[in-house]
This record gives sequence, C-alpha cells and structure tokens, in this order.
Amino acid sequence: MKTVHESHVALFLASVLALFHGFWSLLVFLGLGKPLLDWMFWIHFLANPFKVRAFDIQTAIILIVMTFVIGYAGGWVAGWVWNRVAKRK
Repeated sequence: MKTVHESHVALFLASVLALFHGFWSLLVFLGLGKPLLDWMFWIHFLANPFKVRAFDIQTAIILIVMTFVIGYAGGWVAGWVWNRVAKRK
C-alpha cells in the first residue's frame, strides 16, 4: 500500500467537515434547518426531539472552526495509522 501525507489527509477531512457544517449554518440562517431536520427524522420513522435555535454568526463561526480543528486532528491520526499499516505490508 502507498503511504499518504498525514497533513493532506487531515486537510481534506477538516475541509469536508467544515464545509458540511458551513452548509448547515447556511440552512439555519435561511430558516431551512428545522424543516430539514424534521424531514430527516421523519424518513427514519423517528420523532424530532430537537429544536433549532435562532441563527447566530458567532456560534456559526465557532461551529465551523471547531469542526475544522477536530477534523484536522482526526485526519492526521487516520493518515498516521494508515502509514503504520502500509509499512507492515
């Protein structure tokens, strides 16, 4: 197996998670968060126990930054583990 650059994997995962949560923040801003959440629970035969709070730009920024940081750390660890497994093959 080929090795990977841990930082490339980390940046990819961090970007995907940040973009996903940025999109969620946009949906909340547009007032579409609750309908989407209700629909997602409905198609899984569940009742929605959550309330979507009002949009707040500071909360959105914190959400996006934190998911980027956590995604980067998780991606780096995943890349590191991949390289350790790849060396054994």
